[in-house]
Amino acid sequence: MTMSPPTTISLTFPDFRGATRRLVLWNLAAFFIFLIVSLAFPARIGHAIELLAFDPSAFLHGRLWQPFTYSLLQFGLLQTFLNLLCLWFFAGFLENYHTSSWVTGVYVISVLGTAATATAIYAVAPTLGFQAATAPLTGCSGGIFGLLVAIGFLHGDVQFMLFPLPINVKARHLATIFAVIYLAMVFGQQSVYAFAVLGGGLFCLLYIQLAPRRGFHFTLSEKWFGLRNHFYRWKRRRAGRKFEVYMRSQGRTVRLDSRGKQIEDDQDDKTRWN
Repeated sequence: MTMSPPTTISLTFPDFRGATRRLVLWNLAAFFIFLIVSLAFPARIGHAIELLAFDPSAFLHGRLWQPFTYSLLQFGLLQTFLNLLCLWFFAGFLENYHTSSWVTGVYVISVLGTAATATAIYAVAPTLGFQAATAPLTGCSGGIFGLLVAIGFLHGDVQFMLFPLPINVKARHLATIFAVIYLAMVFGQQSVYAFAVLGGGLFCLLYIQLAPRRGFHFTLSEKWFGLRNHFYRWKRRRAGRKFEVYMRSQGRTVRLDSRGKQIEDDQDDKTRWN
């Protein structure tokens, strides 16, 4: 049973469990691994960023892993700290009312949607007559914005109290504020990055509309068991038809239903088996 969210929620962090814990720990572990590598091999750090950050040109030329790795690259202690706090809060809030697989799906689709939008900009820029100055994408801002969009779309009336400020903001308004900020950034030096993050939010909305509420894993398992049961029913019907043919060859008329049980038409048929 799905719980209804409360009217007002202060900016306190939810339980650290499930998809929330996995997402935060993945990003935190990647940050420390990258930090250790940068300290141990400072001369190779530039090459590592080139390999793992998302560059549309490099992606189209064969570096297909970059849409899955760029979000794990966090730079700066303060930025990483704020990103992980937002990730903990937004993912944890959604996980109170949705499954872990669904929350993970929202985050992953938003991250991949951000990369897909950046690739689309890179591809159509020459056709439209301008050169998009693209810097490699890094960080999980696209995934965080997707989680915020999901909260604003599904739980828009929930009000967040932004501690320590005595201000209550509805979730839909908070998502709109961030969308306007990214829209304003489109006209600045980080135009491709901002537009890509907005594209990740759009992919998140499409996922919310089209994806099963219990997650693709649950839906696929349900379809698999449905196909398996359909196969077993077909086998029972086939065996029943063979049995009917055999009984007719013995001079008796027997009809079976799809479950393999005898269909008794009249009293005479009942007495034959007594």
